[in-house]
Amino acid sequence: MHTSISPSARACIAGAYEHPTRFAPDRSVAQLHAECAAGALADAGLSMSDVDGYFCAADAPGGIAALMVDHLGLDVRHVDGTESGGCSYVRHVGLAAQAIAAGKCNVALITLAGKPRSSGQATGTEFRALPPVQPAAAWEAPYDWSITGIFGNVARRHMHVHGTTSEQLAWVKASASMHAQHNPQAFLRKPISVQDVLDSPMVADPLHRMDCCVINDGGGALVLVSAAIARSLQRPVIEVAGSGYAVATNRGGHFAMLQTGTLASGARAFAEAGMVPADVQYASLYDAFTIMVIMQLEDLGFCASGQGGRYVAEGRIVAGQGRVPVNTDGGGLCNNHPQNRGGMTKVIEAVRQLRGEARPPVQVKDCSVALANAQGMAFGMGHSTATVILERTR
Repeated sequence: MHTSISPSARACIAGAYEHPTRFAPDRSVAQLHAECAAGALADAGLSMSDVDGYFCAADAPGGIAALMVDHLGLDVRHVDGTESGGCSYVRHVGLAAQAIAAGKCNVALITLAGKPRSSGQATGTEFRALPPVQPAAAWEAPYDWSITGIFGNVARRHMHVHGTTSEQLAWVKASASMHAQHNPQAFLRKPISVQDVLDSPMVADPLHRMDCCVINDGGGALVLVSAAIARSLQRPVIEVAGSGYAVATNRGGHFAMLQTGTLASGARAFAEAGMVPADVQYASLYDAFTIMVIMQLEDLGFCASGQGGRYVAEGRIVAGQGRVPVNTDGGGLCNNHPQNRGGMTKVIEAVRQLRGEARPPVQVKDCSVALANAQGMAFGMGHSTATVILERTR
């Protein structure tokens, strides 16, 4: 059972930093982590010596948090290397908030970095080879599946059941590009039309190449602090009002393909925050593929089940048109998808919106409540989701 967190006990996001690079052949992954850490701490008005809690996932060099603690020269009393795929960093926000509330640390640093573009990774290949130690490997590996193929199946099923069209999927990409044109750091800044998406090559029927996210190097970092420290800093106070995490399992092959773990993680976050979807003014939704945004809108309660395609085609996720704009930085579809893990940038843009620091054409007026949601791993294989609800109180 979830209850609202007392405002006096809420952790706050004091620092956020998105690395400006999208191609970094001249930097190591460890260097990108360090640069992101320094950027987020500078944004918060803090230093490495203030950090007493560190969080990262398997993208950290060596996959062990202690190695990055050593590399950054941190003196910490709490370390967390929880790996949950692409939703790891949204989940880390919740874990860091819990650690701060429990007195395990007062200043928590979360970092992400990677170089998939420098390594020449192609669309949909990030999950091609399951390590043989994974439980599902004996049944899944022989089929040489890819994450793009899985979401192609999901999109086709959504079309079959709900009448969703390729044009409606394309509206998600077109909407992201409307936002990205205002972001000088976005990987794709040129506005993209629905027809552009439909004319792009098919990669996993019914998903076209432009239904897929960008692949780029880069990273990002967040700094969470206790409420007392937040009030002492010269920064807006952005409280973690609620968080939720869920794993949607394979259920012996009988899982509901058109329901993501967001259905549970979102409900838990709303319950903890004491809020409902109508309270949210801005949403960051993980968009590795266009179909993901449509399904998250449904599972989070922004629209009815099966109505996500119509919802996006009506312009409801576009800043200045919809009540709850989505991914105003351009999202993973146009702006940034570092290390193929979208959760970090989702939280960063939510923080910008709450601070009033988003690009002026896409800034939500008087934004006080924002949501970030991300998914990790893959359907039918430990599909993880995490949701956080953030509230500006000063």
